[in-house]
Amino acid sequence: MDERGGGAPVEVTWWGHATCTIEDSGVRVLTDPLFARRFAHLRRRRGEVPPPRAAVAEVVLVSHLHSDHLHLPSLARLAPGSRLVVPRGAVAAVPGLRTLRRRLGLHVTEVRPGDTVRVGEVRVRAVPALHDGRRLPVGPHRAPALGYVVEGEARTYFAGDTGLFDGMAEAVGPVDTALLPVGGWGPYLGHGHLDPVRAAEALTRLAPASAIPVHYGTYWPIGLDGVRPHEFHAPGDEFVRQAAKRAPGVRVHLLGHGERVTPVAGR
Repeated sequence: MDERGGGAPVEVTWWGHATCTIEDSGVRVLTDPLFARRFAHLRRRRGEVPPPRAAVAEVVLVSHLHSDHLHLPSLARLAPGSRLVVPRGAVAAVPGLRTLRRRLGLHVTEVRPGDTVRVGEVRVRAVPALHDGRRLPVGPHRAPALGYVVEGEARTYFAGDTGLFDGMAEAVGPVDTALLPVGGWGPYLGHGHLDPVRAAEALTRLAPASAIPVHYGTYWPIGLDGVRPHEFHAPGDEFVRQAAKRAPGVRVHLLGHGERVTPVAGR
């Protein structure tokens, strides 16, 4: 990969589930903020609820409309005037977004795959994801599920929720670090998700220098603690094992909740 410049190193913090902070070129990028101890039928079983500083960011990225990724009470914790990037059609599909935009003065930008947003020295590019983009459980409005590539001193790919899809490497492009979902919040993963094996296969396609597993080991349905508990605890460690077999050149950072790392940038 080309030289990305000589600025401060990129840092990534995993707050749990799909919520991460990417710090690049003096810009804090927050992904899919979920700051709840409990919501709907899910309870946080590992890691503390992220502290107030987790909600501080120059730009907030929402990958799709499912309530564990577009969580209105968590978005309400953003500072007034925050910039929010969401899939095209999200404002029409989720009336609560319009309310938050008025109340907090949020600057909401709707994007589709291929669109770019510049924030300071960072460019954010929306890329496709293979995942149901509806606001579940039902809804006539659709918005595409997205991933994002954050490009400044390095290229960091936040996959959101996705399955493997044809042309994934071409759509995402070259990246230094991949933040990949490796699990879920229930005993079974449906279509349009990555498990540890499929996430390791994604590494062989994307060929990043480093990877961080996310979207596992945080929330679990209330009352199902004893149902397939390995699906809650094991995906991170299993991804490390699968990545070592399938993509041994990729350095995997297995983070605890609230832990920060400076990933490898380039080779």
